[in-house]
Amino acid sequence: MHVRSSTSPLSRPTAAAPSNRRRSTQAERSARSRSALLESAARGLSRYGYGNLVLEQVAREAGYTRGALYHQFKDKEDLALAVVEWVDETWWREVGGAAEQETDPAAALIALARGHAVYCRRDVARVVMALRLEFSGRDHPVGREIQRVSTVLIKRCARLIDAGRRDGSIPPGPPARAVALAFMGALEGAVIALAGQAPHDELLAARAVAGVLGLDSAAPFVRI
Repeated sequence: MHVRSSTSPLSRPTAAAPSNRRRSTQAERSARSRSALLESAARGLSRYGYGNLVLEQVAREAGYTRGALYHQFKDKEDLALAVVEWVDETWWREVGGAAEQETDPAAALIALARGHAVYCRRDVARVVMALRLEFSGRDHPVGREIQRVSTVLIKRCARLIDAGRRDGSIPPGPPARAVALAFMGALEGAVIALAGQAPHDELLAARAVAGVLGLDSAAPFVRI
């Protein structure tokens, strides 16, 4: 009887429910503040670079205090690494995922170029490009993470180029890795030069990479 009475009172679940709600609310608030701070930091890194990023300004533009920022990130390096991870995840979800739906390797690469152009219309999208330039030739944790992210993408593009050459959708040419590097160079250059010129940025980015791949720029998947 004692065991039943100790485990069956209604007061236990009713007492636990508000606690669970409080934990959920705190988690949601933490997630919202982290997302806002990451987005603000991404805008700052895209505009000013790592060296000129001011944490107080990041916090203020996100609508939080500097203390709130330090509650989430221990220092500027930790924040920048988190931003790179966040941008990489959103890019693969929004751009890489759409490209992977294409069964034809050439079409997948063109879809990637189009998606990247659209993604880069946002003011947070140039983090990787900006940091790659800033940390070029420097041994720094942020630079190493940028290099890792870039290497993964280049390898993915090179695999698609190899696959396209095997099935005949991409003509033979220089080594796949060299073409993948040129592909990303042409894509980033077009996106930077055509900033603010939608929808032409998407069309011309696709045409630029089609030329690098050796495709006919009048192919249907290069048109708007």
